[in-house]
Formats: sequence, structure tokens, C-alpha cells
Amino acid sequence: MPQSPQRTGALPRFRRRIAGLALLSVAAGMTTALAAAPAQAAVACEVTYTTNDWQGGFTANITIKNLGDPLNGWTFGFAFPDAAQKIQQGWSATWSQSGQNVTAKNLDWNGSLATGASTNIGFNGSWSGSNPKPSSFSINGSTCGGSGPVNKAPTAKITKPVAGATFTAPATVDITADAADSDGTVSKVEFYNGTTLLGTDTTAPYAYSWTGVAAGDYSITARATDDKGASTTSDPVGISVRADSAPAVVLSPATLAVPEGGSANLSVRLSKAPASNVTVTTTRTSGDTDLTVASGGTLTFTPANWNTAQTVRIAAAEDADKTSGTAEFTAAAAGHTSAKATATEVDNDTTGGDNEYVQRFTTMYNKLKDPANGYFSPEGVPYHSVETLMVEAPDQGHETTSEAYSYYLWLEAAYGRVTGDWTKFNAAWASMEKYIIPSTADQPTNSFYNPSKPATYAGEWDDIKQYPSKLDGGVSVGVDPLANELKSAYGTSDVYGMHWLLDVDNTYGFGRCGDGTTRPAYINTYQRGPEESVFETIPQPSCDTFKHGGKNGFLDLFTGDSSYAKQWKYTNAPDADARAVQVAYWAHTWAKEQGKESQVTASVTKAAKMGDYLRYAMYDKYFKKQGCTSTSCPAGTGKDSSAYLLSWYYAWGGALDSSAGWAWRIGSSHNHSGYQNPMAAWALSSVDALKPKGTTAVQDWTTSLKRQLEFYRWLQSTEGAIAGGATNSWQGHYASPPSTLPTFYGMAYDWQPVYHDPPSNQWFGFQAWSMERVAELYYATGNADAKLVLDKWVKWATDNTTVNADGTFQIPSTLVWTGQPETWDPNNPRPNTGLHVSIRDYTTDVGVAGSYAKVLMYYAAKAGDAKAQSIAKGLLDGMWKNNQDAKGVSTPETKADYNRLDDPIYVPAGWTGKMPNGDVIDSNSTFLSIRSFYKNDPDWPKVDAYLKGTGPAPTFNYHRFWAQVDVAVALAEYGRLFG
Repeated sequence: MPQSPQRTGALPRFRRRIAGLALLSVAAGMTTALAAAPAQAAVACEVTYTTNDWQGGFTANITIKNLGDPLNGWTFGFAFPDAAQKIQQGWSATWSQSGQNVTAKNLDWNGSLATGASTNIGFNGSWSGSNPKPSSFSINGSTCGGSGPVNKAPTAKITKPVAGATFTAPATVDITADAADSDGTVSKVEFYNGTTLLGTDTTAPYAYSWTGVAAGDYSITARATDDKGASTTSDPVGISVRADSAPAVVLSPATLAVPEGGSANLSVRLSKAPASNVTVTTTRTSGDTDLTVASGGTLTFTPANWNTAQTVRIAAAEDADKTSGTAEFTAAAAGHTSAKATATEVDNDTTGGDNEYVQRFTTMYNKLKDPANGYFSPEGVPYHSVETLMVEAPDQGHETTSEAYSYYLWLEAAYGRVTGDWTKFNAAWASMEKYIIPSTADQPTNSFYNPSKPATYAGEWDDIKQYPSKLDGGVSVGVDPLANELKSAYGTSDVYGMHWLLDVDNTYGFGRCGDGTTRPAYINTYQRGPEESVFETIPQPSCDTFKHGGKNGFLDLFTGDSSYAKQWKYTNAPDADARAVQVAYWAHTWAKEQGKESQVTASVTKAAKMGDYLRYAMYDKYFKKQGCTSTSCPAGTGKDSSAYLLSWYYAWGGALDSSAGWAWRIGSSHNHSGYQNPMAAWALSSVDALKPKGTTAVQDWTTSLKRQLEFYRWLQSTEGAIAGGATNSWQGHYASPPSTLPTFYGMAYDWQPVYHDPPSNQWFGFQAWSMERVAELYYATGNADAKLVLDKWVKWATDNTTVNADGTFQIPSTLVWTGQPETWDPNNPRPNTGLHVSIRDYTTDVGVAGSYAKVLMYYAAKAGDAKAQSIAKGLLDGMWKNNQDAKGVSTPETKADYNRLDDPIYVPAGWTGKMPNGDVIDSNSTFLSIRSFYKNDPDWPKVDAYLKGTGPAPTFNYHRFWAQVDVAVALAEYGRLFG
């Protein structure tokens, strides 16, 4: 069964650690204003000052509430009681300190405070001896004083609409807000447009429907007032209401790659049905004259066919220059708003003349970027697949993975090489950073992380019914040696890595941190050991606010503890982050060849940063020393807990409540051959532009490069294929492995590391993905160890590949392993005469074939292997001849495994909860019963017939994003390497 690799949820640990929390609140009634002219505002204020303390340092969070006349500019002041107390860094104000006296002046955006309005400011500070709290505060010289208990202000947050939402006039804007009061009740919530009161709601859920909204831009806030009169205004949410759209010409895609000497197509239609025939004329309005309208320059649309796309063919003339020109084309019609598209010529002269493979790349690129084909969400996020009914590693096609984002980078890097346009590559990195790398707001309490106590142990178990897994504080955990180094290098406690899974369309309805609406939304699935198939998972939000699921959200399905706290948690898939670094190397190399290195410098620098944090994947899950065979094995004290390999994941999380003061991080003990990336390790250790800032990073990646290549040699079968991997935690709970198992630097051999349903290393795709990276390393550096592995692997793979004269082909699919390697001796590597692979069946999977072709072409380009080049060419030519369709390339796939959509999912007896759409979760639940939305999918009827026994196993032509990009990039690279 062709599939992407499954990801584990990493069993995040939820132990709470509270670091010296202190609270001081000072409230005041009206105070006497300073002597002033009668027009001066009367000042009265309330201040809440809270700190989170640790040895020698603290964070102060301050809320200033204006109880007097409106303020237009303010200066906040106080005096530290101790001369050793110092401000290190502040936010939301301009901070200064003179002796023990501290002042904070407003910024432009928070200088105006209406009566009753509040603002939040804060700082990081240092202390020695003790850290007493200031006794009084002032605003504009007037003291905020008083005594007695402080009324804590309520909280308020708009949950709908989301910031940036657009509407069409006359609009109805439904506004909802969450409001709460920790020491009382909320008496009312008022909804405002700017300073204009729209309406009031006195009962939860708090909502207002604003009707007849005219075109314009608006700023909406919600103001919550509690039973004691205190109030809080939410952060504003900006929305746009557009005028009823005028008739327009619709032209797509907005950017088009046109091969030199060839052509590519734009699609044209109208946005509305016209009253009579409309003529649309498309012309070049600026740019390179080599780009012209070859056909379709004048098209007629009628009231009947206005929404049926017609074609404008753009041609690029063959010329002798070696530049890729661009031109703007405008499609216009009387009474309609015109539309524009930019065409870029893909020059072929740099590769030695006409290049059919680069032209094929441009065709694939245009298909992938055509909005009509559905590869990207409205936000520009790449979906896992065009089709929505898909269950493999993601459990729905319109989720996306960090894997897909790394392939998005591959696509745009190849585009930059053939066009010289690097804006698309930078835009892909920016999209990745915005949507799938958690922001500071998404990981808010990292500052409380204690590297000496990274997490609390909980075992992994083969039987899913052994979950929830008990937390055990009695098992020693090691020291995290990276946290302080990374914080020093980048000035933040945040982790810069991708979370592996996004619900792009918010299909489940968790929203962002439980708000129910914001998309894309961070989610997770796998959490319960190696036997948990995708068909047995329970999706859950990465930010668990207990709004969905059971009384503890979803947490008590996975770990057993006496109590649970609302929290955030993310899991990184190291192969995806490593691929992003690998692609950044090629972007840097190709841009430098074009004299455009500076255009990608910012993105490449971020790739180096990502590689710095990727080192967490080298470490044992609980930072125990390598060679661990029991829970009582020694805890690591530094780099002795590192395997220097890319494990299955790293993960991090923490409390949502900043007053709780805890966060955690873990690595993974399981190392899979398919996740290794020696190309990324070489780039991070040897290429100046990609060397990370961490003081030990270059040395770590230097060691990792050598260790990864040793790992391949240790796992290489007699035939040439690479076996599964090794683990430092047998069965996931540091059990003692069988004494007959060989070891690699203390880790036990495991032919199916991490997942057993299906076995994690039976898929040939892992071979192709992993060996592609080895082949790139060999091509770029001539590394002798890489060549040793490839020589044997390429012969095995090509001997078992068939390419027929008509272009049809078959490549290995399901692998079967027998025997095992010998214990690794780096001083005396031995051939694995006892480790064997056989091939159970073969496939025509286009994505795997694209990746496999890249292995062969990089190897052939360096080693001069004619057979490898010929088979690579045959695979690419065969797919182009036989597998093309309107959306890219595909092959029919019969999904007999969808009979598991009725599989029960394990839920402990007595546990009950609900998905956001109301689907019940209990001991009677199945995969489908908690995903009832699937019954509305357009592909559901043929799956339903199969489940009912009235139809055959359903067959689909899937368009996975990664597979399309693997083929597209293989075409571009074949053109580059062989011309």
C-alpha cells in the first residue's frame, strides 16, 4: 500500500512544575490629581503586578487600568525595594531605570486609555538575595494606591469573526466572544465598532449579529464587565467589507512558467453571468517581447458559458540569450474589472539547448499552481492531497504535514533555478513560518522550561489498551544540553521547528487553541504506541483547553495523572525539517550561481536556525545515556544522551496558564533508516551560509554526518536494501532487549522501529526517500562512504525494476526482512551476510517513482552509471506518456484497506466525550463514528457501498502534493543534470 510515513504523537508529558510564583495586586480608588490647570485629566488607576520567579531572574506582568478621565499618553512608575533588582528587557512600553526608580512610557498603539480601559505591559528582570515587590505605583505622577482586596478584571476575547475576515456589502457580521471572571461573574459583554456601541449581551454564549454593514474596514472589540464593575476590552479584530463585486474577468493562474520555444496556458472566465455576450481580449501589457499571446487573444463568453474556462496560450520565443524574461498579460472586457497574470520564460540555453525535461517541469509546475486544481488552500497552504477522502498517515486529505511544506520548498527552489525568480521560494518559507511553525503565542510558556528536568517519564506500550500510560516521577531523566545554548544563540525560549500536522480547513472544528473557527488549526493524532494504526487514532487539538473531548479534554486518554492542566504541545517530524534544510542548500547554491545569493539569504539563515533546533531529534526521549536497557539506567549529563541520528520525532509543550509556570521537551529513542538525511548534516556542518549559531551545532552535525553513514552501512542487507533501524528504549519503556539482538553504539536493532501496523520499513518509498539524500551527498561531495552504500543499493534496486518499451514500469513495493546485522564495529565494518530482503509485490506509484528516479540520476551523474541514468529516464518518460492527467500525474489505487473505516477505536470504559461537531467518543466509537463528516464527502458513496458489501473496493486516482512535486523536481533535475 503506497503511503506516507506515519508520525507518532510523542506521548507528551504533562507534569506540572511551578517556579516560585508570586502575586501582588494594588488597587486604588480616586486619588488627588497633581496641581494643574482645570482642563487636566483627573488620574485614578488600578495596577496588578504579578511575577514568575526563578533563581536570579523573574518575569513581571503588569496590568494598568484607567479609573479616571481618558488618558492620551501615560508614564508608569515605581521603585524597586532592592538595589540589586534590575530590568533586563521590557515590552509594550519604552522602559528605563535610574537607580531603583523605573519608568515605562506608552507606545503609539497603547497611549490612549479610555475610562475603564486597560493595557498590559511587562519585563524580564534579574535579582540577587531576594525579589520583593514594589509597594506603590504611579501614572503620570499620581499614585495608584489603596488597600483591601483587589477585584480581578474579567477576560474578554472575540472568537468570531477572525482577524482579516472579509464580507460583501451589505453584510451580516456575526460576532461572538468568550468572557470569564475568576472572582465573580460577567454581568455583560458590549460589542463595539471602534468607539461605537453596536449591542450588548448579558448571557453566555455572548454574541451579536451586526446587519446591513456597508463597505469599509472595521475594528471590532468586545468589552466585558463583571459584577463588581471592573471591565476589560478585548484585543481588536480587523475585518473588511467589500462592495458588491462588480463584474470581473477571472484569469488563472496568476503566475505562469513558459518554456523557451514552447507554450503554456492561462484560463479565462467571467465572475458573473452577463446580460449579453462579452468579448475578452488578452494582450501583453508590459515586459519581455519574447512572450506573446499565441492563441485565445480574443474570446467570447455568453450568458450560458460565462463560467466555463477558455484558454489563452502564451508562447515563449526561442532565442540565444541566457536569461528568463517576464511579461505581464492583461485580460480585459467592457464593463468588467480586468485581470492580470505574470508569465516567466524558462530559459533552456543554460542546459545546452532544447530541454524537454525542463519543459515538462513547467507543465507540472503550472498544474500545481493552478487554483482550479486545488493543491493549495485559500491561505496558500499546500494540502496533503487534492482529494479529501484519504486515510493513510494524515486521516483526511485536506490536512497537511510538515512533509508537504518541505516539498513546497522543493517545488519553488526548482522554479527559482529554471527562472531566476526566488520570490516564490521565499514566499513558501514565509508561509511555512506563518502556518506550521508555532509562533510565540502558540507556545507561550517556554520561559518556564527547566533543562535540568525536561519531562516526566511515562512508558510506551505495545498494547493500546495499556493507555493511558502512568506518569512516573521516580524514573530518572537526563539533562537537556541544548536549551541554554539555543536561547543564548537566538535570544528566545521558543522552539523553531515545524509541528507535523495541520487541519488546514478546520474540518474537525477545534480551531486555534480551542476557538473553534481559526484555520489552519494545529492538531495531532497518533499517541498510543506502535500498534496504533491510523484507523485507531483519536484526533485531538495541539492546544487543549478542555473545550472539546471529555472533562480533561483529550489528555487522560494518553497519560494517567492525578490532575490535568490546560496545555499546548507540538511534535516535530525530523525528516521534514531536514528536507527543508536540504532544499535550502540547493536554493543557496543555485541562486549563488545566478548571482542572486542575497535574494535567498534571509530564508537560508532561517534554515540554519531550523537545523540548530533539529538537534533535539538526536537525543534519547528522556535524555538517558545511549545503551539504556532499564528504567534505572543512567540519566544523561550532556551529549552522552545523543545518538547523533535523526530519530522519529522531538516534541515540546507547556501550560497555557502562565501562572502555572511549566514546560517540557523530549527527544525520541527510536531511529529509523528512512528518516536519516546526511545531505542536511553535511550542509549544516560544512556550508558557511547554513552553519547554525549554536556553539556546538557544527560539531554535532559533523559527528552526525559520519554516524548516519555508519548507520546505513550497518543496516545494509546482503542484497543492498536498508533495514529498519535501532532503538535506545526497547518496547518504548527501556525494557531489556533480547540478548541475541545486535547493537549500534549501544542501541538494539529493530527491523520495524516505531510502528507495527503496518510495519514501518516495509514500504519501498522509505528506501527511495532516504537514498535520494545519500545520492545528493555523493553528487555534491563525492563522499566515499555514500558511494559504498549507493553502489550496492542501486544495483539491487535497478535489478528489480522493469521499464517496458511502451513506458509502463514496475518498481519494488512491499519489502520482507529476514535475519539481522552484526553488532557494529566502526573499526572493522563487516558485510551483513545474515541480513536479507525480498520483495513481496511491485507498484506503479508515481511519487515513489519520482523520488527513486532522483536517486538514480544523482548517482549516475557522479558515477557515470549509464544503466542508472537509462532507468531514471525510462521512469520519467513512462510517467509522462502514460500517467498524465489534468491535475498532474496519477495511477489508479484500489483501497481495500478502507474496510477498516469501521474499526473500533479503543476508549477506556467509562470515558465519554465529544468531538467539536458533536460526534460522541466512548467505548463504542469507531474511526468513522467520530468522523461523521466523511459521510458528506463526494467520494463517500463508493466507499459506503464497499463497507456495506454491495460494491467493490473503491479505486481512486489520488494527487498527493508530495508525489506531484517529487515527479516535477525529478524532471527539472534530469534536465539540469543531463541537458
